Amino acid sequence: MPLELPFPNINPVAINLFGLKIHWYAIMYLLAFGLAYLLMRRRLHHEPYRSITKPEPWAATDIEDILLNSIVGVLVGGRLGYTLFYNPVFYLANPLEIVKIWDGGMSFHGGAIGVVLGLAWFGWRKGRPFLQVADFLVPAVPIGLAAGRFGNFINGELWGREASADLPWAMRFPTGGDVLRHPSQLYQMLLEGLLLFVLLWWYARKPRYRGQIAGAFLAGYGFFRFVAEFWREPDAHLGFLSLGLSMGQWLSLPMIVAGVVLWSWARTRAVSDVEAEPVVDATS
Repeated sequence: MPLELPFPNINPVAINLFGLKIHWYAIMYLLAFGLAYLLMRRRLHHEPYRSITKPEPWAATDIEDILLNSIVGVLVGGRLGYTLFYNPVFYLANPLEIVKIWDGGMSFHGGAIGVVLGLAWFGWRKGRPFLQVADFLVPAVPIGLAAGRFGNFINGELWGREASADLPWAMRFPTGGDVLRHPSQLYQMLLEGLLLFVLLWWYARKPRYRGQIAGAFLAGYGFFRFVAEFWREPDAHLGFLSLGLSMGQWLSLPMIVAGVVLWSWARTRAVSDVEAEPVVDATS
């Protein structure tokens, strides 16, 4: 008999109030932003942010502005990224479908571009360097990604490739056919979410040169996403692309390269935002 872990079949609708349906996926988004807020409040006590005074000290109001810009960036960028990266022909023929976010279809890479633009806008308005702002935000991002992947799992979407019959945690997803599959959403939750969060939060606890933390995030996310995609089923309308890689893997490769280049450039440039001791440690 093949080993199999039953899919929990959680109702995607968490709350139904007089016809108003609130999905678990939406709750995961709210949880992600709530956790990000709490973590960034903690970041205010880390260097260099506790010592910065120019153009003004960092404050809780900065977090609120960053989150607002990030929410808009995630929603707009994530949706536009999905339409352009994953199904441009359909959405060009049906442009009104683009606004139907409730029907699903969000791209992390598109959302990341949207967040970058939102952070750039915030930095320009506040007179803060973009990379200083990015270094402040990114340590809190992976825990939000973990919440989002768990939302994918509850929805029974973005499931994994066919699994061996002797895999103890293989599952049959409601929309995945009568096939044992890898619960790749949980793999991504653990790799891109929890593990990346632990590593990045630890790395960001010491003051680094401006841009190093953002570079570590880009390289780390790109690497873990690339690895996790080996167990994730590619989008049916795309399948495998060149060299047998998925679209997610091809989009992750530039992130890895950009992250390594940014980290190396930041170390060479050696700009510190710490306005008082301790001395920057960028050797580890």
